[in-house]
Amino acid sequence: MGSCSEDGDINVFSIEQDLKLGQQADAEIRSKPSEFPILDPADHPQAYAYLQGMVDEIVEKGMVPYADVFPYDVAIIDQDVENAFATPGGFLYVYTGLILALETEDELAGVLAHEIAHSAERHSTDQLTQQFGLSTLLSLITGGADPGLISQVAGSLLTLSFSRGDETEADERSVDYLCNTQYAANGAAGFFESIQDGPSPPEFLSTHPNPDNRVEAINQRAADKGCSTETGSQERFRTFKDNLME
Repeated sequence: MGSCSEDGDINVFSIEQDLKLGQQADAEIRSKPSEFPILDPADHPQAYAYLQGMVDEIVEKGMVPYADVFPYDVAIIDQDVENAFATPGGFLYVYTGLILALETEDELAGVLAHEIAHSAERHSTDQLTQQFGLSTLLSLITGGADPGLISQVAGSLLTLSFSRGDETEADERSVDYLCNTQYAANGAAGFFESIQDGPSPPEFLSTHPNPDNRVEAINQRAADKGCSTETGSQERFRTFKDNLME
């Protein structure tokens, strides 16, 4: 059954089709190690345990939709790029360049919650449908597409531009998802504040347009919901970053 986004777009894909499209995109991404050098969990077990543990807590305590269908697995791409993205169906990717640029684990949790929201609210499928057309994406799912098409679709996820409505919804959900976790519910606000202060905008903002009063809106939602915005000890986060550089 389809769903309707806050922008009024109707998503005609089923949840299972979202998952299948995500699985195909994930397989394509992993088949291109020169373009997407994903760190091997066997070589970085502590880093992956920390990061996946953060995602698992967000999904469980945030009561994220489709947790019984989407895997919400995270992969680390070893490139000096300040970006993160998600496929349909809950496959998450974060670059080491972004992780190392962050100051707190709350900011990282905010980024992850934001990307989880794009999958859970099915924004990627909405935008891919607009970019490639419904029949093209359905041909991927049914197996009738040109073999090169999945590569094109997977590559487009890096440059997929979300609407301001999608971004606002992902910001709001990031607060909702983090509210009952150990992380500051306004972690995304800290992230956006830090990148706004940088000398040049990171890749993240090229595909995630900045809604008006973004930081203020995130902080206000956390306050309205009575969520904690306290930042705790960052020792675990420093250890995590050290493990990435080993």
